[in-house]
Amino acid sequence: MSDDLDVAATSRNVFGKGASRRLRRDNLVPAILYGDSKDPQPIQLKHNEVIKHLENEAFYSQLLQVSVDGGEQVRCILRDVHRHPYKQQILHLDFLRVVAGAEMKFNVPLNFIGEEDSPGVKNEAGIITHNENEVAIFCLPRNLPENIEVDMSDAVVGDAVYLSDLKMPEGVRIADLDEDDADTNRMVASVQKPRLEVESDDDEDGEAEGADGDGGDAAGEGETPTED
Repeated sequence: MSDDLDVAATSRNVFGKGASRRLRRDNLVPAILYGDSKDPQPIQLKHNEVIKHLENEAFYSQLLQVSVDGGEQVRCILRDVHRHPYKQQILHLDFLRVVAGAEMKFNVPLNFIGEEDSPGVKNEAGIITHNENEVAIFCLPRNLPENIEVDMSDAVVGDAVYLSDLKMPEGVRIADLDEDDADTNRMVASVQKPRLEVESDDDEDGEAEGADGDGGDAAGEGETPTED
């Protein structure tokens, strides 16, 4: 696990869409701090600092130490990010306070390793496809991993990795996986056939269908027409 990340914020005492637009014009990001059976606390952050934080993958999944007006740090996680549809602008952030000793749900990134060493890639020119880039887990805040590793180093063409194949650290379990329901065991990654080989298979199937069609036409031409 990595160290908690520090986040500096200030109190926000203006509300509403108009006030939020004015904050954004001043390069500030409105945000909310909530949870832990306490009142929600409106806050604001400097936009340039938020952009730097969001460039760090750990910011989305690791514990954060949010300090408001230079006061005592509060342990939180980033719950939601609202972005402008086409500008590089952050519109709003949601921070959820972490309850000490309580199991919580987190989304953590998947870290794919060993792909270049995979026999399916090295020897068979296969292509590794990622079906999932993160996984939802349940754990205590102190057990929150930085990521979950997916080892592809032994994978050959045709192999696939499912949620049930992921190795969870102690005290961590997959939120979406139900052992009694096979449909929840989603595919995480797979090694596909080389593209040229797939296209070649498709071409052969097409040629075979064409040959069958030609034979049918020839038989039809050889039949004796009947009079009405």
